[in-house]
Amino acid sequence: QLQLVESGGGLVQPGGSLRLSCLVYGSSLDYYAVGWVRQAPGKEREGLSCISGPERRVYYADSAKGRFTISGDNAKNLLYLQMNSLKPEDTAVYYCAAAWRCPDHTSNPQYDYWGQGTQVTVSS
Repeated sequence: QLQLVESGGGLVQPGGSLRLSCLVYGSSLDYYAVGWVRQAPGKEREGLSCISGPERRVYYADSAKGRFTISGDNAKNLLYLQMNSLKPEDTAVYYCAAAWRCPDHTSNPQYDYWGQGTQVTVSS
């Protein structure tokens, strides 16, 4: 059983940057696919990026390419999401999630384990 705890959300101005962190308890990141998902008010959950299990392949949704970077520190069981050039439409709750493999779809992605979420608000 995994537990995931996100941190790093907050209020940022348009054009700014944030780095989200996710600490994973219960198993090594080596064995799981781990990713980031967001949900804006009134919208479905949107998968942003995922790192596959042992192969460590990285996948990005179109909305994340070029501005967001996922990375992991397996020695510390930490997952990160570096977000740059943030826009008001990036405002959402951001979740860290894990599964045996990266989901096939970015819309309502299927993960087995979820963190509690961290709020990101982009506003001037």
